[in-house]
Formats: sequence, structure tokens, C-alpha cells
Amino acid sequence: MRIRNREILDKFVKKHADSAKALQKFIEIVEEAEWHNLNDIKLNFNSVDYVTNERYVFDIRGNKYRVIAVIIFIGGVFSIRFVGTHTEYSKIDAKQI
Repeated sequence: MRIRNREILDKFVKKHADSAKALQKFIEIVEEAEWHNLNDIKLNFNSVDYVTNERYVFDIRGNKYRVIAVIIFIGGVFSIRFVGTHTEYSKIDAKQI
């Protein structure tokens, strides 16, 4: 997958240094992936949730952090829309991000 908006992750890591290792591993897995559907994603990330409108929510570092991404399977695009703490995630509408 090709990651778009990666700068969102980079900015987050500067604020939450303890997320660096987990997000780096996350990035490595996503970049190597050739997903075609939700079942493929679950092979790498069992806790992923499909929200709506091609939006998927990933738990990072034991659910301390969350990433929302739009995934376009046909083009192999993984577009990051949000990364935040579990508390920050609870305050947004993942379907609209």
C-alpha cells in the first residue's frame, strides 16, 4: 500500500514520543501489504474496524492510540485521516474524518 498524509503520523510522534516504535511498525506493515478487503487487513491487524465510506480504524500500542485511514484497495492507497489518543478519538466522528 502507498501511504498518503504520512506527515500526520510524523507530527503525532513529535508530540507523543512513546508512539514512535509502534507507529513505525504499523507503517512497515502497511507499506508491505497487498490488501484486497477487510479480511486481508485482519490478517495483519485483528482489531481493525470498518466504520463507513472506506474508513478503517486501527488500534495502536494496545489501543492507547488510534489511526483512521481511508483505504482504496484497487489503487493500493492508504490515506491517513487521523491519529490520536483514545480520548481524542472518542471526541470525533470517525465517519466524517
